[in-house]
This record gives sequence, structure tokens and C-alpha cells, in this order.
Amino acid sequence: MPSIKLENICKYICRNVELEISDRELLVLLGPSGAGKTTLLNIIAGLTDYDGSVLFDSQRVDKLPASKRGVGYLFQDLFLFPHLDVSANIAYGLKARKQPHDGIQERVAELLHLMKISHLAERYPKNLSGGEKQRVALARALALSPRVLLLDEPLSSLDTQTAKYLRTELKQLQKKLGITTIYVTHDLAEAEEMADRIAVIQDGQLQQLGKPEEVFFYPVNEAVSDFIGAPNILHCDHCQSLGQGVMEASCGAMNIILPDDGNPVRRIALFPRDIYVSETKPPGPEVNRFKGVITSIKPLGDGVRLEVRVGEHKLLAEVPHHIFEDMDLSVGKEVFLILKLRRIKVY
Repeated sequence: MPSIKLENICKYICRNVELEISDRELLVLLGPSGAGKTTLLNIIAGLTDYDGSVLFDSQRVDKLPASKRGVGYLFQDLFLFPHLDVSANIAYGLKARKQPHDGIQERVAELLHLMKISHLAERYPKNLSGGEKQRVALARALALSPRVLLLDEPLSSLDTQTAKYLRTELKQLQKKLGITTIYVTHDLAEAEEMADRIAVIQDGQLQQLGKPEEVFFYPVNEAVSDFIGAPNILHCDHCQSLGQGVMEASCGAMNIILPDDGNPVRRIALFPRDIYVSETKPPGPEVNRFKGVITSIKPLGDGVRLEVRVGEHKLLAEVPHHIFEDMDLSVGKEVFLILKLRRIKVY
């Protein structure tokens, strides 16, 4: 499977994009709608003209048509043929390439088994669930044994539980096939779960490229930090095991309880939305509960972002508008914060 290199790519919003994807890597293009992610997929696939160069294994493919690039593409809208059953949908590309009939039958059977949809072979798209349609579309994209697989927000239309299950399967399948894969999403959690590396794209520019934990804990600029949710990042001075699978990490004057996996913790991160804010001292054990003073209040989308000073730290917390309106919060007021244990990320 090839490595991929983009050199000085320009098209629509994309300007001078430089990016390298390693052989067999699963790279996630992460960014908001309209950032240029799908444009880059179309350029790699050869579906649109562009300025700059695309290289597969150091060989320029700019003059190769899409049919010669060896790329499998799973579009966001799937585009299953409604008049063809599952087997015929998967076989479509093979028939278009005039493959031998026996070879087509064998390849379709192989893909039906690989995607665990053999029992759906004679069904039509209208009789399939969302997850089943995704499996059929992926099987069709893999039918011609592509060297590169492009996935454009493939799970965005599915419910949360189905999407999470298919992400796990898709990641395992990608590693099993060893196929160089580029996966587009605007969802940070999805990117973090899927990616070997993440490329953050905004306004057609590559903002940051790195492993998920590097992007999360070390955003290179304000644009990346804001896009991933402006996480609170705390440096840990030291940590100690408390037994029974938990540890205490000291971050300045804040002692935070964390799951203990046996490794020392250097940094802690927590999204503002994962900090609970209360006007009064909450009942219950004093675990990951801190008192602070509001230093700023800022409307933000469908919520309100509070900056709260806790000792030498300034933490960001978000409160939904409808809850904020029922609270008597103002700059200078004392509040109580609860850090949600299961939402804390460690580095």
C-alpha cells in the first residue's frame, strides 16, 4: 500500500496544503464543515482538477485518471443503487471493469463474509438499516482491492451506539487489510478513537499534524484549541497510587483523583463542558470538587463559558443557556466545581 504526499495543493478554499500520509496509516482529517476536507479527498481520488502535486510512493499521479489511481472511496451519501440488491451493488465496479464472472462471484462472496453481511446478499437498499448500508457501501469500495481507501464522514448519519460499534470494526478491518486510509470527520471523539495521526484542517489550511494525544494536549495555536473545545490542561507535579485502581495527581494546589493504570501522569485535560458548576456546595464526597471565583462570563453558541479561578489555576467551564438563566452567576461570585472523573484525560 502506498504512502501519499500532497505538495502545494490549491483548490477552492485549500491553499498550499502540504501533507504526508504513511504507508498503511489511518490518518484522520479533522475540521469544521467547509474546511476543505472533502476537497482534499477528491483531489487524492483524481475526481477534480487542482494545482500542485499528489504522489503515491514518491510517484506523481497527477495525470492519472481516477480509474487508474487504485483508490476506493466511501462517500458520505453512500450512493447505493436502489434497483440493485446487495450482491449486485458490491459487484458493480467489478462488472464495469469487465472482470470474469467467476472472479466476480468469488470476490463478492469474500466481501460479504468480510463485512458480515452474507445474509443480506439478496436484499435491496430500502430494506437495510443505516449500519447495514454502511457495510455494503464499504464492501463496494473495497471490491477492486484499492491501494488507498478514502472515507468521507462515513458514520455521521448513524446513531451513537451503532457508529461507535462500526468505528471499532472499521479500525480493526483497516489494520487487517493494511490499507492506507484517510478518514474525514468533524467529530473530535471519533477522530481520537480512529486515528493513528490527526491532521487538523481549518479554512483550507493544515493547522496541526500529530498523534491524537499530541493534538489534544499540545494544540499549536488558538484555532486548534478552540476547535477541539478549549480543553483545560493542567501540569502534574507528581502523582501517587492510592490503591484499588486510583491515584492522586497533584497539579499545583489541586489534588485530582484519577484512574490508575500504573503509569505516571504528566498532564491532565478536561473539556469545559465536562466541569459541573454549582452555586452552592454540592452534597457528597469531596472528590474532585473545588471552590473558585468567576473571573469572566462569555456567551458561546448554545451555552455560556465561565472562567473560574481556583488557586493559581484558571479553569473554563460551560453551562447550557437554559441552566445559566436559572442561576444567579456574575463575575466575582464564588462557585463550586466538580470535575467529572470519567471525562478526565491523561497524558
